[in-house]
Amino acid sequence: MTTRGVLYVHSAPRALCPHVEWAVAGVLGTRVNLDWIRQPAAPGTWRSEFSWQGRVGTASQLASALRGWHLLRFEVTAEPCPTAEGERYSCTPDLGIFHAVTGIHGDILIPEDRLRAALTRSRGGETDLEAEIAKLLGKPWDDELEPFRYAGEGAPVRWLHQVV
Repeated sequence: MTTRGVLYVHSAPRALCPHVEWAVAGVLGTRVNLDWIRQPAAPGTWRSEFSWQGRVGTASQLASALRGWHLLRFEVTAEPCPTAEGERYSCTPDLGIFHAVTGIHGDILIPEDRLRAALTRSRGGETDLEAEIAKLLGKPWDDELEPFRYAGEGAPVRWLHQVV
């Protein structure tokens, strides 16, 4: 079964850009040339978007291939398909990697055992329940990546179409 998704490289130093392309090509098994543009949120870095199609699990392979590079900010998404839920991976140098399962409408699906663990930690005084839920939803990653998501001048614009 195949799925499709998008790789968003939010910021990468210029020297890292070819290595990102090689890593993506290694996962997809085909040559990859990304269109790089300057990232205004972090001068001296570059950004790119790449739509991909591959086997279920490709998003996790892409995230794994890119996660070890400390100066890289990226997200990988995969759409749900008949045999698998969707996925979202977010990665920042400060926070590391975040993974979420997503439903057909893009909502994050949190497994009940993770909710129970968050509730247990908050009841035990280890943490605040609101903070735990924010982490489960990826809010710290969203907060850090939001300035980088902004499509600056010259960035490609992706139009979404509703199919009825």
